[in-house]
Amino acid sequence: MRLRIFLPLFVLFAVASPASASSLDKLRNFIQHTQSAKSHFTQTVISKSARPIQEASGTMEFLRPGKFRWTYEKPYEQLIVGDGVKLWVYDAELNQVTVKKLDQAIGGSPAALLAGNNEIGKFFNLKDIGAKDGLEWLEATPKGKDSTFESVRMGFNQSNLQMMELRDNFGQTTIIRFTAIERNPKTGASQFKFVPPKGADVIGE
Repeated sequence: MRLRIFLPLFVLFAVASPASASSLDKLRNFIQHTQSAKSHFTQTVISKSARPIQEASGTMEFLRPGKFRWTYEKPYEQLIVGDGVKLWVYDAELNQVTVKKLDQAIGGSPAALLAGNNEIGKFFNLKDIGAKDGLEWLEATPKGKDSTFESVRMGFNQSNLQMMELRDNFGQTTIIRFTAIERNPKTGASQFKFVPPKGADVIGE
């Protein structure tokens, strides 16, 4: 079964905040002080019956606003790139590229929480939902009725975002865990450019 990619899944990273700060404070701090980030990640999809059905891992990085690179290394190679204008999804095994306008792809998706501009409140209702398992949790609920997500939850420790939980309209939950986070690394727009490989089928715009 092919992994279901939840666009973007795009990361909240390394939020330098006081230990007493709420998850809402940490999110605001992140937006204010993090222009770019990179991290390793693991991703697990849990079925409605609470059974793990898919696992993946790889690396990701972003440059706000609107640029990100999300590389799946296992169990198969797949690349998601947002270049600020378009969203590219490349499946190496199929040698197939899917492309669409970026603003249409990330508006009410988890990507808008991080890789977008600062207008988070335009797309999401945000609330602090308290502490659990040693983390402070924030819940973002899409305002748009056409969103494929019911909610996105983010768990912070004292200084970093550690987990994201994305609950979709099919009763499945995608859990993302971040490690080896680097905040504001030196990176340029060229890192987020994508050119379809020779011979690849390109679907979309």
